[in-house]
Amino acid sequence: MEFEEDDSVVLRDKHSEFDGEVGTITQVVETMFGDATYTVSFEDGQEVGISADQLEAADEDEE
Repeated sequence: MEFEEDDSVVLRDKHSEFDGEVGTITQVVETMFGDATYTVSFEDGQEVGISADQLEAADEDEE
């Protein structure tokens, strides 16, 4: 799934301090392989270089 800036997403990365938290995509960067990586901002910080398979769309009640 592809996401766009300002989309609300849930991060699924057990190695991240933001695992399971809802954040907002603040930047989308296309790699030289045609994939996208994302920067996601959370209430207490941000994660950079997140792949789409680590994200899922946030439900409206989670936003």
